[in-house]
Amino acid sequence: MSDTPIPTPGDVAPPAQATDAPEPEQKVDEIDWKAKARDWEKRAKDNKSAADRLAELEAANLSESEKVAKRLAQAEQEAAEAKAEATRYKIATESKLSAEDAALLEHVTSEDGMRLIAQRLAGAESDKKKQGLHVPGEGTSPASAESDELRTARALFGT
Repeated sequence: MSDTPIPTPGDVAPPAQATDAPEPEQKVDEIDWKAKARDWEKRAKDNKSAADRLAELEAANLSESEKVAKRLAQAEQEAAEAKAEATRYKIATESKLSAEDAALLEHVTSEDGMRLIAQRLAGAESDKKKQGLHVPGEGTSPASAESDELRTARALFGT
């Protein structure tokens, strides 16, 4: 058979004996999330105040000519927007467009494009009016012709 000895119960180590002493607690690194949140909140406030100071410095560093150029560009943009709005209003009233149809002209930049769209919309509106229902005798009542049956019924009931 084999030359390896068979272990006996004495050869096997006895099981560890249970003791009443508690095992030492393991230290778990706990993170103080509230403290971290306070730190991040403080950083955010500091960053915002620094950005505000930087914006103030940049505004102070603008020269007078830069300020005038900026105001001029803004005024030119507002004038162009007002002119486009007046043109849209003029074309919409000339074409007798509804408010909904006139709103479609807001996204068109050229006057010629506005006029083409307005003509198309006005033509579509007139086509709707042409295809409206027509009842030739609406509002009039036909002359009543008494039939023999009606006369007989009236004679019987005395009406």
